[in-house]
Amino acid sequence: MSTEWNNVFRDRKRGFEIKHPHDANAIPVSIKVRVTSGRFYRDFSRHAYEIIDDYLSRLPADERDFAFEEHESGPEILVYLAVTSAGLTLATSVVNLITAIIKASSESLKKGDHPQAPLELIVRRFDKAGEIREEKTLHFSYSDPVNSGEIERKLTESIKNLLSDNSQPRKKKK
Repeated sequence: MSTEWNNVFRDRKRGFEIKHPHDANAIPVSIKVRVTSGRFYRDFSRHAYEIIDDYLSRLPADERDFAFEEHESGPEILVYLAVTSAGLTLATSVVNLITAIIKASSESLKKGDHPQAPLELIVRRFDKAGEIREEKTLHFSYSDPVNSGEIERKLTESIKNLLSDNSQPRKKKK
């Protein structure tokens, strides 16, 4: 990843941390729903964003302890993970939002949005050395079934991988 992109991501994370202060045991992460090629943003995926906007508007304020960012390649959710002695906890509202985004991308094709490539679910964070670590969690084609339990399980697994061996950036697979 380019140094410029790293700095943009670092600034976005800092802005989130300032607007959403949490205790020392909470860990900020980015959960990205990214199209593998092409675009997945409001102007290109109008019907998908109508569904996403509707979902967000119905979400109670006390369940919106995250930041929703729109990008050309797809939405990003910045959120804190609660880390306790029992493990880590990802808010149900975040899992449900991710599920809604993935379902919206499929549903929007039926309403006239442009066909898009499959989606990837990616989790990112900075390690102790200040390097970005990234885990590709899931891959969805538009006809794939979407199961929030599977999304939560895979996200939790990826996040645990990101938190383990925190001293070194994750090496890219060839």
